[in-house]
Amino acid sequence: MEIRFAKETELDRVNEIRKQVNDVHVTGKPEVFKPGFSKELQDFIKVIWDDPEQEIVVAVEDDDICGFAILHHINKPENPFMWERDFLDIDEFCVDEKHRRKGVATKLIDFIKKYAKEKGYGRLELNMWEFNESALEFYESVGFETYRRYMEIML
Repeated sequence: MEIRFAKETELDRVNEIRKQVNDVHVTGKPEVFKPGFSKELQDFIKVIWDDPEQEIVVAVEDDDICGFAILHHINKPENPFMWERDFLDIDEFCVDEKHRRKGVATKLIDFIKKYAKEKGYGRLELNMWEFNESALEFYESVGFETYRRYMEIML
């Protein structure tokens, strides 16, 4: 398996896997996420591709992309309440459902951690939805820790 940065010609395949993420979110939080994978959502991959602060990483096995991550460099300047925060955020992350539980996700995270260290980031972050228990279990297994929590009351 090869983990590397995506090529522009691979964005359609990345979108196929992004649709799986969208479907999970729609099922888990239908009052938040819109069903389907609209043309606008599909086209958004080009916005990501063109953004110099973002990178798309792919896992490739037998010439097939079996997973991806979208990385976003975020810099939040110092303000009266917080110090400056400069970090790498995993904005989207998914392994194709046909390739799960085969070590793909762990290899993606290892690549991302190495990349983040090489770029000098002291922090790697991501956010996830609480309903996605298998994702939480995985992220904790590779070293992520919860440091902030969003809560809600449905009325």
